[in-house]
Amino acid sequence: MRKITVVAYDARWPEQYETERTLLQATLGQVIYHIHHIGSTSVPGLAAKPVIDILLEVTALDELDRLNAAMAAIGYCARGENGISNRRYFTKGGDQRSHQVHAFVAG
Repeated sequence: MRKITVVAYDARWPEQYETERTLLQATLGQVIYHIHHIGSTSVPGLAAKPVIDILLEVTALDELDRLNAAMAAIGYCARGENGISNRRYFTKGGDQRSHQVHAFVAG
């Protein structure tokens, strides 16, 4: 079982998001329509669980599905819809999760 801890705001979170955004863009390329930093770590000054939440707007879920191996190569575990229809969910860091990606078709 994962233990969830809320910590004080960390000024490095925006930088961690930007680093991951660059990595995702390089890995997924034209499948990405937009990338957004979402969740508690995106709010300056807010205490949060130290997990960078990323929302991907993608051109098509089937195109993203074809890149699961590429996502695995950069440390992500593909979890399919994971309880939300028409979403693709990826986690990074195992039990010490550092990032999570929620992907939906743009629009």
